[in-house]
Amino acid sequence: MYFLWTVIESNFALWAACTAVIGMGLFASRTLRTRSSAAGGVVRTPGAGERVLILGSGSLARELIQEMEARGSRWTIVGVIPDVRSLEPAPPYPVLGSLEDLDLIVGKVRPHRIVVALDERRGRLPVGPLLESRVRGVAVEEGVEFYERLTRRLAIDALTPSALIFSGGFQRRRIAGVVGRGMSLVLSAIGIAVTAPLWPLIALAIRLDSPGPAVFRQERVGRGGRKFGLLKFRSMHAEGQNGSSWVRDNTARITRAGRFLRWSHLDELPQLINVLRGDMNLVGPRPHPVSNFELFSARIPFYSLRALIRPGVTGWAQVRYRYANTLQEESEKMRYDLYYIKHRSLWLDLRILARTARVLLLGLRPERKVAARSTASPRTSGVRAA
Repeated sequence: MYFLWTVIESNFALWAACTAVIGMGLFASRTLRTRSSAAGGVVRTPGAGERVLILGSGSLARELIQEMEARGSRWTIVGVIPDVRSLEPAPPYPVLGSLEDLDLIVGKVRPHRIVVALDERRGRLPVGPLLESRVRGVAVEEGVEFYERLTRRLAIDALTPSALIFSGGFQRRRIAGVVGRGMSLVLSAIGIAVTAPLWPLIALAIRLDSPGPAVFRQERVGRGGRKFGLLKFRSMHAEGQNGSSWVRDNTARITRAGRFLRWSHLDELPQLINVLRGDMNLVGPRPHPVSNFELFSARIPFYSLRALIRPGVTGWAQVRYRYANTLQEESEKMRYDLYYIKHRSLWLDLRILARTARVLLLGLRPERKVAARSTASPRTSGVRAA
């Protein structure tokens, strides 16, 4: 009994000693960090936004400013160091000097993060001062990667092929692909079985409302550029087709039954058959009409990457953006599609399906987290300027 008590007592003493040492270390570390603020260290002020210094004043830098403004006061833009090659006007934040003075500027404005968004870097990137900033505890981040993390989409206008080739992502294990395909097959079969009683009622409502077939087939482009017939319940008058694929150009053709079908998304139900046939998955980039494929391939950067995977009934762009009515909006959706292709996983698919279910059950519209893009100066109410 005495031996047992001795062991317990000695272990307790050891535990108390370790706790005291750890506590003293934490106190000393905090004291040193506080004192180091006067010597060039980086200490975040409680309650203040993260202080961001932006290198560059071109299109990517402006988009980053707009996106940070759209998300409130989490960031404080302390200033911008412009790229002398940029033809863009100065942003509505302090222009602090040139890239050659970066080390002095960092010591003066004391940023928590430096975002490199230069349009032209060859021979212009201040490697030494950036490396010194990293060593001193300042986060240094690539502008394209910061944009991706901030918006959950890719800045395709600023991307280069080498940036995509050497970046992380674009990897999916074979087992994950098999599990994802199996999930699409099982959920599609369940969806058809559950909604089967509605199909004849929907078909009858369509036929009574307007002449024409209840289901129509439209040629779309799938994986590998292969064409397939996408099935949907008809929501527009069959006659008077004007050849346009934009939603805004076909508003007058929507039938009374079609308005309800589109609002409830019941017109998409036949696409579950496309999933069972192997044309589509439940989740993936939306397949585009054949008539638009050549136009989009020529005008939208990296558009061909969409053809590397099966298209989907729903997707990341669908839950984050609305219908596209212009080529610019279609390019915006491509940013989300490329993000999905880069980061696709079973977890992301489940997240997209959960958001889709929320839209279907609650009648909510997809998110549209996009900052306006224009040549005018962005607003300055969202982000504090130091």
